[in-house]
Amino acid sequence: MADDVFVAAARAVSPEPVAEVPPASATCSTAPSAGRLIGIDLARGLAVFGMYSAHVGPDVTVGGPVGFLLEMARGRSSALFALLAGFSLIIITGRPQPRIGRPGRQAVARIVIRAVVLLALGYALTALETDVEVILSAYGLLFLTVLPVYRLRAATLAFIAAAGALILPQLLYALRTAIKDGSWVDTIIQADPLARLTDSDGVIELLFTGDYPVLTWAPFLIAGMAVARLDLNRPGVRSRLALTGAALAVIGYGASWLAVHLVPHALTTIAAATNGGSASSAWWSDTVGEIKDGTPLSWLLVAAPHSQTTFSILGNTGVALVVVAGCLTVAGRLPRFTRLARPVSAVGTMALTVYVLHIVALWFFTEIWYVALVENETMAGLPVLLSFIAAAMLLALLWTRYYRRGPLEHLLYTATRPAQLVR
Repeated sequence: MADDVFVAAARAVSPEPVAEVPPASATCSTAPSAGRLIGIDLARGLAVFGMYSAHVGPDVTVGGPVGFLLEMARGRSSALFALLAGFSLIIITGRPQPRIGRPGRQAVARIVIRAVVLLALGYALTALETDVEVILSAYGLLFLTVLPVYRLRAATLAFIAAAGALILPQLLYALRTAIKDGSWVDTIIQADPLARLTDSDGVIELLFTGDYPVLTWAPFLIAGMAVARLDLNRPGVRSRLALTGAALAVIGYGASWLAVHLVPHALTTIAAATNGGSASSAWWSDTVGEIKDGTPLSWLLVAAPHSQTTFSILGNTGVALVVVAGCLTVAGRLPRFTRLARPVSAVGTMALTVYVLHIVALWFFTEIWYVALVENETMAGLPVLLSFIAAAMLLALLWTRYYRRGPLEHLLYTATRPAQLVR
């Protein structure tokens, strides 16, 4: 009975099979299972909408409740997305206990194939040259990076995630400084086949210099893997998860606020490095702006989204844990509200599809509503954002009424079928 629950949960969170492969007729013809982890679907749907808000919503400077919600979503939604990706990896490789023997090798092969497909899909979307910093290629390498630790227990995974959050941002800062000052990087890029194929900086960009460097995004996935190892139906687990998340958020953002205000010259240095950005908001908001030239050492004190700092990772992980715990609690205790939120959870079941479609839509319609998408410094961008959200919910509701997997989720599942040949 427990195995049936975990199979149903895995199908909800991931397009990958957990044990036996269902008949071909079942892959796109059965309705969603009633045993799926609705709370995880709900959290993933919220993460998708948060990423929509960053890509097509109005600028956070609109202020008021709308501006605050948009500001909260910036960076934290992608962190939530990454944490849930780690959850999915554990679902694929075995929950609550990791698969061993042939099933374990097949699960690992599925992850490897999945990573390669996401890597290629990410570069294909990047080639459309929208304003979106596509995360899928980074996901592909992230899956490969964290895969070796998939058999570890929850406590060990949590320890690794915490250690990574404390150490890796400082290592990334040192490496980025060395990369900027060293000509040896060009030699590596020229020898990198991925760089030649994609007209990018290849592995160097994915690991260190991109917007989603593997070095500082791996802790999010590993934290999600730790959550997936927990017995989420055990009394008190969800409340402890929420309290842990709240504590991490307070530590991350609170310590950053203290640091940027108490360390001498930190605020003025950060403001100068971002060409007049709102340095006073560096402890939590992307209104601090982007680094225009060399990154000062004081940048390690901020917790702004995508700042790749210890404080940012701690704070964003905390928010993600609170959202996951909240969604699991709502799904477990408020069935009526859960039914009302079905459009959001339906989006979560086909997150890859709706994420890709929104980037394709941006590419297709940019010239038509350029002002709304690019110059959306007033509320003009809000109708566009609401339209994207409504379209995603409508599509997801209609599709999941008849099919278990989204279109791209089904294609990804099909692409991983050769893993069954592993002995």
